[in-house]
Amino acid sequence: MLVSKQSKWDWRTGCSKRSIATPDGLSADELASAAGTEAFYTGVWAKSAYGASLLELNTEGKYVLAPHMDKLLLNPEFPGYVGGIINVFKQPEMFDSFNANLPTGKRTWWDEVSPEFIQGVSGTGAPFYNRLIPGGLAQVPDLVEKLETGASVLELASGAGRGLVKLAAQYPNVSITGLDGDAHSISLAKDRVADAGLSDRVDYLQSTLEDLSEEDKYDFVFINISMHEARDIDLATKNIRNALKPGGIFVISDFPFPDGHEGLRTVPARVMSGIQYFEAQIDDQLVSTETFVKLLQDQGFSGVDSFIISPVHNVIYGTK
Repeated sequence: MLVSKQSKWDWRTGCSKRSIATPDGLSADELASAAGTEAFYTGVWAKSAYGASLLELNTEGKYVLAPHMDKLLLNPEFPGYVGGIINVFKQPEMFDSFNANLPTGKRTWWDEVSPEFIQGVSGTGAPFYNRLIPGGLAQVPDLVEKLETGASVLELASGAGRGLVKLAAQYPNVSITGLDGDAHSISLAKDRVADAGLSDRVDYLQSTLEDLSEEDKYDFVFINISMHEARDIDLATKNIRNALKPGGIFVISDFPFPDGHEGLRTVPARVMSGIQYFEAQIDDQLVSTETFVKLLQDQGFSGVDSFIISPVHNVIYGTK
């Protein structure tokens, strides 16, 4: 069982940033004592967590964390980490704001959400970066050679900087620019990059995808779980192609949302359907892999193809 003695226990997720492992397990009363919570409520939570397979009972009848839950909920570096998405779902920007805006259809944008929501989304993106870099990129023809020998790279919608740090650390010869439309996100990215000691290799550009005006500048452009947010996705893709040098590669890392209703009842699609509530409020929806493939083909990319990394993660790529 994981409990926190140093920071507030979050009963919605069953996890905490500062935690200790007790492999021998804890009774509900012992858990309440360690977490500083009321015993009756703690018992209710523990039973629910057991019913949801978050917890198990050992031979002594004490609660222990179910296998792999420490990695799934607490380790952002684990490729299957889902703790970030749980934190995003509990933020008011998701279902609370959707409910409030349902009668009017009011739209919002990233500069109107809370810092907590942006940090939560950054955590959600972590496993996508971990799957993409380096394993996913290695499946894109000719890309790793470009990166290893030194390439100019642009990350679109770079957010809080996880991808900038991940790519710069993996490929020490590249120079990287992070583009984002939100000033607060760029500030977070600068801090993260500085903490990693990589500031000399990373630049920043505040712009939307639709306003991107660079030409023939980058060997590699990529975007992680954000291409579907472009307000004019055709114009954005045209701008991205213009920003690439001849022979440059564009990679989209995104959710593979089903094309039609028949795919919506799969487990991955149920998760992605929940994400749609916020996506609707910024005036977009997730799109299918097939849509991305056609988008790149229509905008003149060659060698367009895609592959699956996980049930909620596909990669689409093409060359200028």
